[in-house]
Amino acid sequence: MPVLGATATDRAERPVAHPFVLSRPHGTVIAEGVSEHFDRASAAADALRTGQVAAIVGALPFAPDGPAALTAPNTLHHSPAHYDAPAADLPPITITGALPSEGEHVDRVETVLRLLRSDDNDLLKVVLARALALRADRPVTPHDLLVALTRNDPLHNGFLVDLTAAGGVWTGRHLVGSSPEVLVRRRGDRVTAHPLAGSAPRHCDPGIDRATADRLAGSAKNLAEHAHVIDAIRAALEPLCVDLDIPEQPTVTSTRQLWHLGTPIEGRLHDPGVTALDLALAVHPTPAICGTPTAAARDLILATEGDRGFYAGALGWCDAAGDGEWLVTIRCAVLDADGVGLTAYAGGGIVADSDPADELAETTVKFGTVLDALGVLR
Repeated sequence: MPVLGATATDRAERPVAHPFVLSRPHGTVIAEGVSEHFDRASAAADALRTGQVAAIVGALPFAPDGPAALTAPNTLHHSPAHYDAPAADLPPITITGALPSEGEHVDRVETVLRLLRSDDNDLLKVVLARALALRADRPVTPHDLLVALTRNDPLHNGFLVDLTAAGGVWTGRHLVGSSPEVLVRRRGDRVTAHPLAGSAPRHCDPGIDRATADRLAGSAKNLAEHAHVIDAIRAALEPLCVDLDIPEQPTVTSTRQLWHLGTPIEGRLHDPGVTALDLALAVHPTPAICGTPTAAARDLILATEGDRGFYAGALGWCDAAGDGEWLVTIRCAVLDADGVGLTAYAGGGIVADSDPADELAETTVKFGTVLDALGVLR
């Protein structure tokens, strides 16, 4: 087992590889070993619900018909401390390409804006994403990337998922990142979520930074974008919950790079047999990473970008009691099986009054979570 919350002088040995790690402000979940693979979420949910497996960990894809990367671990460990363990220094990591180019991303945004502004269109929001190809000077391990990400995040958020269960091109690849967004969390009959939608970049000057947050809190564009997300989550959770509490207005929350509009949601389950994985499947994907209406936005995204794989999916865990936590798969990268190539992802919500240059700039800021943690020069 890794040392959690250890100091540098405590770090004597490197930990073994784990198929799944999730570090959060309230603690860490680590999976050891793999007893079964699932490339379909429905099969994993059934196995968990019927007691065939004691826990499920892993990642859900963005596209509903894409392969999942879910495993039943031999053991699931919980710790109240954040994740920290001995790690090697990362080699130089450089950007080798943009997928698509910045110019093409702007063109895509402009195309979507024309659609959003047309009279014969029902779409209200579409989330467009782009990627950066990275290359390390020598092979790196998923663990070393995870440690770098959790140490760079003030709240020690970080995750690592072995994607081998999805098969095919995903064999040997790993998903790593530091997501700030809770899709859904279950403890007993209590359900919580904290969707984020609407953002603005942080500033090194405290006065400007605070003014930026205040403008975000009053931005009609961002408030409308956030409302789409809340409406969709309400529709998904109301049939499953009693006493669903959703504040009328979002609050401003922050990461190291961005201010976000966020809404803390709480409720209690009607049926205690509904698991955290069931809840994640009911809520995912939200308009925060897809759009409104969801199905039409998803179809347009797939037609425009192609397969997103696990970016803008969900990752998390669920135990035999049904408890668990699932996060939105953002601020992330996929490490190739050779340990050298990486692909980092970032996206932004496009609404009718979006500005293409601003949308490009937003993705650039969001890349900072991964690039800054890994020491990538820009």
